[in-house]
Amino acid sequence: QVQLAESGGGLVPAGGSLRLSCATSGSIFSINVMAWYRQAPGKQRELVARIYSGGTTYYVDSVKGRFTISRDNPKNTVYLQMTSLKPEDTAVYYCSTRRPGSVDPEYWGQGTQVTVSS
Repeated sequence: QVQLAESGGGLVPAGGSLRLSCATSGSIFSINVMAWYRQAPGKQRELVARIYSGGTTYYVDSVKGRFTISRDNPKNTVYLQMTSLKPEDTAVYYCSTRRPGSVDPEYWGQGTQVTVSS
């Protein structure tokens, strides 16, 4: 069974930094596409960043230049380094994974809260 566990969320002032981690088990991590999503109160869940098995990355425009997604295949872990945080980054952040041939995320973590104070 595939399991994902996020950690690293918390409360930070605007301009601060956080690093989220997502440890996975039960899947062939090295070939899977990994992604971070977020959901703010009253809003739909949105894709924040994605990383493919070869290291290619994608970012939503609102986080480009501030967030960095990375993966450590031997540790089956994906990270999201967040800098220059803004109050509008406040949300529950979710880690997800899918196999290369799938279109949508197949598995999700439980989420970790990130709160940025102004």
